Amino acid sequence: MKRTATAVWRGNFKEGKGSLTTASTVLKDTPYSFSTRFENTPGTNPEELIGAAHAGCFTMALSAMLGKENYTADQLSTEAALTIEQVEGNWTITTILLTLHARIPNITEQKFKEIAENAKANCPVSRVLNAKIMLEAHLDQM
Repeated sequence: MKRTATAVWRGNFKEGKGSLTTASTVLKDTPYSFSTRFENTPGTNPEELIGAAHAGCFTMALSAMLGKENYTADQLSTEAALTIEQVEGNWTITTILLTLHARIPNITEQKFKEIAENAKANCPVSRVLNAKIMLEAHLDQM
């Protein structure tokens, strides 16, 4: 299986503008720039997309792992918060905090945490990232 995406950039680093397109066209000429990445201008940026990919990957992995243990979630909701900072003069994603809220019938807190930690460690996006990944897993009341 192979997935592709394309980035196009025009201009210099600070005033230039770019666009992102995925093969599926879910993103099609989606704009990004210095100000959407390093300031708070509305728009997307690579770190936001990595966060979305990580939240999606982890949540699907968790669903699959729950299924192997005969659990089906009523709902899984994950937020990925990335921290990007200068490390030895290079911008680096240093940490990712996954915050999970789950509604899963008939599961114990201990089993839930065990399966969630396994999903965090083994989803493909977690495995490719060189950042400290933390998980706050909340089993919400039904």
